[in-house]
Formats: sequence, C-alpha cells, structure tokens
Amino acid sequence: MAFLLPQILVCLTILLPLSAVAQTNGNITVGDSLTATDNSSSWVSPSGDFAFGFRPYNGKDLYLLSIWFAKVPDRTIVWYANGDKPAPRGSKVELTADRGLVLTDPREEVLWTISGTIPGIAAYGSMSNTGNFVVEDSSFNPLWESFNNPTDTILPGQSMGRGGMLSSRQSETNFSQGRFQLRLLQDGNLVLNTINLPGSYANEAYYKSDTTSGDSNTSTAGKELIFNETGYICKPDFIQGCEEDLLSPGEDLYSFEELTNTDWPESDYVELMNYNEDQCRQSCLEDCMCAVAIFRGNTCWKKKLPLSNGRVDSSRNGGKALIKIRKDNFTLPDSRFPNSEPKKKNQDPWIVIGSVLLGGSVFVNIVLIGAVCLGFTFKKVQKVIANSSVADMNWRRFTYKELVEATDGFKEELGKGAFGVVYKGKIQMRSTVLAAVKKLHSSYQGSDREFKTEVNIIGQTHHKNLVRLLGFCDEGQQRLLVYEFLSNGTLADFLFGDSRPCWNRRIQIATAIARGLLYLHEECSTQIIHCDIKPQNILLDDYYTARISDFGLAKLLMMDQSHTNTGIRGTKGYVAPNGLGTWRSRPRWMFLAMVSCS
Repeated sequence: MAFLLPQILVCLTILLPLSAVAQTNGNITVGDSLTATDNSSSWVSPSGDFAFGFRPYNGKDLYLLSIWFAKVPDRTIVWYANGDKPAPRGSKVELTADRGLVLTDPREEVLWTISGTIPGIAAYGSMSNTGNFVVEDSSFNPLWESFNNPTDTILPGQSMGRGGMLSSRQSETNFSQGRFQLRLLQDGNLVLNTINLPGSYANEAYYKSDTTSGDSNTSTAGKELIFNETGYICKPDFIQGCEEDLLSPGEDLYSFEELTNTDWPESDYVELMNYNEDQCRQSCLEDCMCAVAIFRGNTCWKKKLPLSNGRVDSSRNGGKALIKIRKDNFTLPDSRFPNSEPKKKNQDPWIVIGSVLLGGSVFVNIVLIGAVCLGFTFKKVQKVIANSSVADMNWRRFTYKELVEATDGFKEELGKGAFGVVYKGKIQMRSTVLAAVKKLHSSYQGSDREFKTEVNIIGQTHHKNLVRLLGFCDEGQQRLLVYEFLSNGTLADFLFGDSRPCWNRRIQIATAIARGLLYLHEECSTQIIHCDIKPQNILLDDYYTARISDFGLAKLLMMDQSHTNTGIRGTKGYVAPNGLGTWRSRPRWMFLAMVSCS
C-alpha cells in the first residue's frame, strides 16, 4: 500500500485544480460563494463570453453584483442586482439551498436575495453561454433565471413575458433606478412610461404598441419591438437619419407665475412628498407634461392640461399655484419690417427700363414656347391622320424593339426583294409562333407607299391560298410587316431545285394559285390585281399548299370596274408581253403559265 501513496498524491494534485476550474466555468454547487474584493474571482460561462460576480462601482470601495461580457475591454454589464445600494468591500454572494442566491455585507446582513420563494431546493447554479444565470434543483430543473428577471438589457435569445419590465438607470455609471420603463402588460400591450422618483408610481404611457388582445390568456398578432444594434428604441414616426432636436434647458424656455390660494383639485397626475418649493419648481420645469405645480406644506402636486374645476380658496393657507409660462424669446428687431416711408415719386429710370425689358422677354418666351407646342401638336395630328388607314385595320402593332428581339437582331435571312429583306423570327401571340418579318428599305422612296398598300390590301382579304398577315410596325422611319411563317419556302425554290417535282404536285400548286387569283379578281369584296405574280412570291406551307404573297404592287378595282390603266408593274421576265408600255390590266391576263420547271 505504501508504494501507492505517491500515485494518490499526484492524482489529487491534478484533480483539485480541475475542480476549481469547473466552478469558474459555470458549474456551481450549494455553499459556493464569491467575495467582493479588488481581485475577486467570478463564475464564468463555459465559452468565457459571460461572467457572474462583483464589479467595482465608481471607485468608492463599493461593488455591484452583476453579469457582464467577459471578452470585451469595457466589460459591459447586462444584468445587476440591488443597483440602488451597491455592496461594500468584503460583501459575499452565496448559493444557498433554501433561498438560492443571497448577498450579504461584511456584518452578514442581507442586502439582496432572490425575490419571493424558489419553488424547490437549490442544488446547482450555472452561468450559461447565452448570459443567463440559472439556479437548478438536483434534477437540473430551473428554479430561478436572470433571463426572467431582466434589469435594463435584453440579450439575444432572451424573451420578456407578460408582466415583464425593463427599467433605465440614472446614467452610464450610476445603476440607481431611472425614470423610464418598458413594460409588457398582462393584456399584451407593450408600453413605455415614466415614473416619479423617488417613488415608483407609473405615469400614463407615452408609447403603446396597441397589441392588446383583451384576454390575458391569449395573444393576437400585432407589432414586434426590435432593438437595433445601438440598443435604441425608435418611435413609430422616427425616420432613419433624422436626429431629434436638442431642446434648450427648461430655465431658458419657461418661467413661473404665482397665484396664492388657488388650486385645480381634479387635475393632478402625481404627488411628490417631502419636497420644498424650489424642488417643486424644478420638477415641474423638467417635466414636459407639467403645466401647473401646486405647493403646500411639504407636498408638490403636478398637474397637466387640460385644467378643470379651478377655484380660489382662502382656507388653503400657505398654498400657492406655480403656473409654467413659456418665455417670449422671439421678438425680432424692427429691421425685419420693410421701410414704411412713402416711396418717392421719381423712380430710378433704370428700374423702369429693366422692368420693361424683363416683361417683354417673358412675353416673347411665352409666345415661342406656345408656337413650339402647337407645331409639335400639329405634326403629331398629321402623323396620326397619315397612318389612320393602317391603324384602322386592327392588326397588332408591334414595336421595333419587339421585332428586333423576335428576330434575334435580324439574324436569319429568309429572302430578299426589291423593297426589303425577309427574316425569320419568333413572336409571342397567344403562344410562341414562328413568323416571317419583312423589313422594308427605309432609303427606298416608295417603301412607305408599298407598306400601306400591302397592309390595306391584305386587310381586305381572307383566303386559304393567300398569305396571312399577323401584324406590322410603323415606328419612325421603320416599316415592317409580320407574316405567318411557311416552312417550305417559295415556289421558286421548289421548282428550280435539284430534283424536279412530280406533275401531280405541280398541278396541285397551279390550281391553288388559280383559286387565290380567282378570289382576288372575282370573289373579294374589293377586286384586287396583284401585278407581280412570280414563283418568288408564291409560298408553300407544310402540305405544299400555295399561298400568294407580296401585295406591294397590287391595284384595287371598284365594284363597277372591269379594267384599269397602269404603268409597267412587276418583275422583268414575268410581266405579260402586252404590258411593256402603258397598258390596260384585265383580271384574265394575270395568270401566267407556271407549270414548267425551266
């Protein structure tokens, strides 16, 4: 056994410091205590963020029992006990089984203890990483928490229940109770109010969250009060970045008028005992709600507006009313008023000349602005009238930007003609559909005429062998037509390709072209002569059904006309031989043999 003694001593040497470390890291048992000295230890949370113990108080051999941030240089205090009466040097806080935490002075007189009776027998105490000091029973059930008894600070993760309260302190270094309170009432209403020191009477709230539920056992949705990073509570009408005006001291703003034996008995909102007259004056001066202070004996009654039931009573000997009146500090010197002497009859001639020139200049500017506005209005009306024949067709009017996006910047070219280029695109109608976008040359003098002709002609037609117009763009100098996309291209591509199409297909196409021309010449409400039938202007759909397109050179015939006079129209090689000069166009002359593949 003797040879085991050194090993036992070594183990005890190691375990005893570990036990001490365990106490300083949040695990406290009944009987553990801390003493208020300059080098007193503290109970620290496991993370080391928070500490519980004594902090020196204003260098007067006084100490404040508190919880503070242990890792920041300022050691910011977030909870404290007995702020009105700090503990003297040598005081002790101890964890007891029956009363929890007990603070005693060197004479062992109790300075502070947990309010009320704890619901059990205390066994442990712990300083948590959240800043919450907890007293627990032997089963680690919480009996008391600092989070449930806040002073002037709410930490992250901490909540305040109904009946909870935060109280301000006198200053940054004076932990005596201040005048302001934040309370969560039993009805769910969060209020800010003041109290009348040295008493604890709560004045009427100057802020209410209006989250009253009407039932202390239930809650309703309402407002949420959030502390920002600075810790300030901003009023509902507060605007970020705007600072409140700093008020002048009360002595600079108000004075008092005295009335003896006068009182308003029903208007006081606070009664201050053991006050002299000067203290009564000062209290009313610093209180923005106080309009009148009544001083009698050693008592001061403060009253707010509106005052009622005022009376003069000579039986109230020695009493006086101190009426607070705002000082008139805003008298302006007489120099702010204009010179009241009568004006001289002989005005300075330069003033007259300047007035005339200024008035004339204003008149000329008004005339010029009016002329410019009228000019713009007239030009806009002319443009509307010029385009009315197009707009009245009720086709969809595209913007130029829409068609640039639809064609991916006019990227894929389908064909090119004398008047413009045709591009492939995708447009959004009821769904996304393929379209052929014909962009007319803006430099060609007849492009505007051809644009209007084509829109107006197609607007009067509806036939399965005619191409269908989906919309147009008439924006500035841009003229574009949007047609349905026909997948098999032009008849020219079909006829003059590498393989010769069969006769049946060619006859089918020729018949379809004939039907389209018959509709234009005979069946349409307004007879139309195309004037430019050629393989390049015949398009084929998915089923090789022919569709006549490109009506830019078309002519209209009235119902009583059988022919019209016109100049040479069409493409060389496809114009009828009798149309080489000024000629008479008849419907039956327009159909050319297009069944040959050469």
